Amino acid sequence: MKHSLKKSLLPWHGLVLGLLLFSAWGSETSAQVFKNPMIDENAADPTVMKAKNGYYYLYSTGARIFRSKDMLQWNEVGNCFAEDGAPSFVPGVRRIWAPDINYIKGQYVLYFALSKWGGEDSCGVGVATSKNPEGPFTCINRTGKLFRSFEIGVRNSIDPFYIKDKGKNWLIWGSFSGIYAIELTKDGLAVKPGSKPIPLAGKAYEGSYVYKRKGYYYFFGSIGTCCEGAKSTYTTVVARSKNLLGPYVNKKGETLLTNHHEVLIHGNSRWAGTGHNGELIKDKKGNTWIPYHAYHRDDPKKGRIVLLDKVQWDQDGWPFVAGQEPADAYTAPKF
Repeated sequence: MKHSLKKSLLPWHGLVLGLLLFSAWGSETSAQVFKNPMIDENAADPTVMKAKNGYYYLYSTGARIFRSKDMLQWNEVGNCFAEDGAPSFVPGVRRIWAPDINYIKGQYVLYFALSKWGGEDSCGVGVATSKNPEGPFTCINRTGKLFRSFEIGVRNSIDPFYIKDKGKNWLIWGSFSGIYAIELTKDGLAVKPGSKPIPLAGKAYEGSYVYKRKGYYYFFGSIGTCCEGAKSTYTTVVARSKNLLGPYVNKKGETLLTNHHEVLIHGNSRWAGTGHNGELIKDKKGNTWIPYHAYHRDDPKKGRIVLLDKVQWDQDGWPFVAGQEPADAYTAPKF
């Protein structure tokens, strides 16, 4: 009887072992799949960088700071400014829009916009610095002001983006009154004396970002409406140039100055308002990834949450996202 019982248990042992192995395999497989969104809460206008401490940091409108080790799982770690240290150069406004994070001359430099809704002439671009990517950031000149719309001669001076090119520091900014570039000082904390705004794009764009790859400068921007929940029409578009200051063109050679471009990402049945992308980030395999915000059509009250998608490059060097729309899931990249 004992021998017979032992023999009858053997198949069950095998079944249990098989279930355990299947469970372990399933866990490993699920860990290799990443599902959008990247940050499932309001974190509009994301800007991303890998800091000197090895962590990735994401900063959003409202001055929220998120941290991640792998670019996939994020935790909020604080606010850019101490309570008494927020920028104040636009009367009655303390909440920043569209930050842009950089590391310049040994410190973290955060550009941002300060504006009230519809304040096209009173708004402006500010800058603050910190030795720590988690802040607190200190506003230059106490108020944080770099320039305001009525001072620089560009209406709706918002959405700043910094880039260093050929030893010079540049700020690209603007909205639906045109996109402009201007040279900054060596520390990036002031407009270079004598520098004037240079037009880069027409009046269809905001959320500017420029990425250099294989001899081309790629201008990424957003068209449409940003902030109408499930009705938002924000769409991420792209054009390119051989020079930072343009002219930027689409595939037909039509210029960005006349509002011509290629579509990179548009909304779909699940997501609306796909725009204002952050920095393109390369993974360990050399693949390129783009973070940007969108509204979930089924729950737009969450606000503009952050998605992450893979940018591929065609044989002519143009970037594209599969289907021109957000992916639900994909094999998780390793950063």
